[in-house]
Amino acid sequence: MEAESEPYVRLATLRTLHRVVADLNAARSLAGTLQAVVEGAVHGLGFDAAAVSLVRPDGDLVVAAVWELEESPMGGPSVLLGQVGSRESWDRLLGVSDHWGTLRFLPYDRGWAVASDIPRWIGDGPLPVYANDWHPADGLLAPMYSAGGDLLGVLSVDRPRSGKRPGAWTREALEMFSLQASIAIGNARLRAEMQRALARLEKEQQALRASEESFRQAFEYAPSGMAITELHGAGRGQLTRVNDALCRLLGRPRAVLRQQSFADLVHPEDRALLERTSAESGRAELRLSRRDGGYQWVCLRNSIVADAAEGPSFLLTHVEDIEDRKRHELQLAHRASHDALTGLPNGAELRARLARRLCAEPQPVGAAAKPGEAGYPQPYGYPADSYSAHTAYEGLEGGDPYTGPVHGYGPVEGGPPPGLGAGYGEHVHAVVPAEYGPAGDAWSAPFRPGPAAPTDKGLAVIFCDLDGFKSINDRFGHNAGDAVLVEVARRLSGAVRDGDTVARLGGDEFVVLADGIGREEAKDLAHRLRNAIIPPMRIDGRAMRVGVSLGIGWAGCGMSTEEVLHTADERMYDEKRARGGAVRGARGERSHRRAG
Repeated sequence: MEAESEPYVRLATLRTLHRVVADLNAARSLAGTLQAVVEGAVHGLGFDAAAVSLVRPDGDLVVAAVWELEESPMGGPSVLLGQVGSRESWDRLLGVSDHWGTLRFLPYDRGWAVASDIPRWIGDGPLPVYANDWHPADGLLAPMYSAGGDLLGVLSVDRPRSGKRPGAWTREALEMFSLQASIAIGNARLRAEMQRALARLEKEQQALRASEESFRQAFEYAPSGMAITELHGAGRGQLTRVNDALCRLLGRPRAVLRQQSFADLVHPEDRALLERTSAESGRAELRLSRRDGGYQWVCLRNSIVADAAEGPSFLLTHVEDIEDRKRHELQLAHRASHDALTGLPNGAELRARLARRLCAEPQPVGAAAKPGEAGYPQPYGYPADSYSAHTAYEGLEGGDPYTGPVHGYGPVEGGPPPGLGAGYGEHVHAVVPAEYGPAGDAWSAPFRPGPAAPTDKGLAVIFCDLDGFKSINDRFGHNAGDAVLVEVARRLSGAVRDGDTVARLGGDEFVVLADGIGREEAKDLAHRLRNAIIPPMRIDGRAMRVGVSLGIGWAGCGMSTEEVLHTADERMYDEKRARGGAVRGARGERSHRRAG
């Protein structure tokens, strides 16, 4: 650069400075920009050496770029590369230096202000002769700031080639250059951050694509059914994606399933369970309809897939085929509650069904209300003329499609008693049909007489004991006897009403539970049972026939299952004795065989 005493700046110097600034903006990386800064300070501004100390994320400054002329007598600026100085030491150094506009000049006699941790070099140039000469220990610094005023780094230059301390033009040129350098460094940092962000984004996208592909393969080729369900919008609940395993399980094409929801496929009795499971993101065992019209037992496991910003996005459902396990469970339950020979409910199941219809609260004595009057109780909690509606109570605790609702409670406001379904509250006593026939009627003499009218209906227990069965066993063997029992069970089942229970209590004893039945209806049912049994039956090419003794007992509030069965047994025994059909021995022997 020309001597500072000249009144004008040569055009070549301006061209050089313009080219250096252009080089700054042309750099493609932060390292290239920093190198352009130190080279521009040396070649464009007339210094023999320059270095850039860049602020690190932790606040300290590291020497990131250095440059010196080959012919410079100075030694060692390049050894400063990578050295670190604390931010506190740099702030103190900048504070004690002379302010030349935005520049900071540190004269040699103020070298005590340079902390030991600040990287520094001292040239071997000549000592000053005049006051304006450059001293080898002098230092000229150009702090560089971001647009927001944050310190980006410091450009350090040394030994002007003129041998003099920089004049006004050189200072102003260095100020302009450091300003352009700060802009270039800021842009380079921004580009570097963008490149790193793009690299991270690309890496994340690659990971996402790999994850999506893994999910797609796991979803499509899973051995069990998989489905994705919408949680929001107009398509809420609709199956938006299903795999081949689910299509095979339900026998439905993919296009058809994607137009439906699980609510469209679920068994009506399992719909409430499905709704609860979907809302709670849980697990449920239920039935889904197949294309052939049947139902498939499955286990649904739901997982809500959520977005961190938008909340739940969709429902991922795993559909496992549990048909074989459910069939096995039902078979085990059936074996435990049914007679292996006839398939009828066994004694334990009979007592369980009867117990579910009974209540422990005793029947009040002397009730004066008549049918249709206020206070007259309806039996078993049914409203009038609804005794046959047993199946409406399926699913309630303590009820099943065989037994109907839990006995002894009627629908009232105020909530159910503990353990009972909704709609049950106020206790309603059973009605035991009053004795109104001839005295000593062995068919259905009531266990506990009351004031009810002849149209009253209640729970009848009909005890059936075969006559002549022992002789068949003795003459033709147990195989023939078993065949007779199976045929009797079939005939009894065909003679009762829908909803009645036919059970085998043991040996040749059967019991029928008939709910919501009047006295005359019970007698008619007993006659049908008798007429169903007595016709001859052909077993192994032989005609065989058995008789039957019947006794009707009535269930009342406060009675136990054994009391009800004992009452019917007594009525049956009275009928057998009245007909002279003393086929069996003493009552104790009969009880012993039944227990066995």
